[in-house]
Amino acid sequence: MSIESPCVDICKFDDKTGFCIGCMRTRDECKSWKKMKHKHRRKIIEDRPRRERKLKK
Repeated sequence: MSIESPCVDICKFDDKTGFCIGCMRTRDECKSWKKMKHKHRRKIIEDRPRRERKLKK
């Protein structure tokens, strides 16, 4: 089963954290998403709540 991209077409990156304010991925993660293994994709998706908290600080 494929893990869909969390992209929501906002694509604005926070200068402090480096996370996209829409999908909570870094630029590098966004660029390499299609080539990532499912394990790595899942880890990024599962890490979203922590990234959101970090972004709000």
